[in-house]
Amino acid sequence: MKSLRAEHLTSGREPAHFAKPALPEYAFMGRSNVGKSSLINMLCQIKKLARVSNTPGRTRNVEHFRVEGTLTSERPWMLADLPGYGFAKASKAERAVWEVMIRQYLLKRENLQNVFLLIDARLEPQQSDLAMVQWLGEKGIPFVLVFTKADKLSPPKVEANIARFRRKLKETWETLPTTITTSSETVQGRDEILAFIEEVNGRWTIEG
Repeated sequence: MKSLRAEHLTSGREPAHFAKPALPEYAFMGRSNVGKSSLINMLCQIKKLARVSNTPGRTRNVEHFRVEGTLTSERPWMLADLPGYGFAKASKAERAVWEVMIRQYLLKRENLQNVFLLIDARLEPQQSDLAMVQWLGEKGIPFVLVFTKADKLSPPKVEANIARFRRKLKETWETLPTTITTSSETVQGRDEILAFIEEVNGRWTIEG
């Protein structure tokens, strides 16, 4: 399996500390402990690119990485690892800082092409995830739902939980967002995510 080349660029909470927006960028975000770091490492096939921890809330800043390659292209792009939301053990003040930072990043990052919103496939629909989907939709920010940890349940149970989430969205959405089911253990969904990035990168080339 092809490994991608990747390097950490910057870590910061303010735009002045972010990497220069010179490449198409993709943000990965989700509730704390959703498996974001494991997914990023699986995607790039680099074990310790993003720091994995059993303690939720370890990512406190926007972490930028430069990545080279997708499935068939060597075109570089940027990956942004965002702090998890819904981390109850952080102080109220700290959670408020994270929320402002995340939302300002999402609204103002000029080269942001797509948000991969990670959802734990083991769980029934969570209000914090539904609220984030609604907010992204209202702000017109492109996103894809990425259901994680699919290997932790039987396929029928995973499909049932995803179906519940989609039914909940149908209450307010006419057209449902794209969904990808993943597992960092089995590498499920890797090709789909990289193919999506490659397609969007191609449009960036034409527009740029």
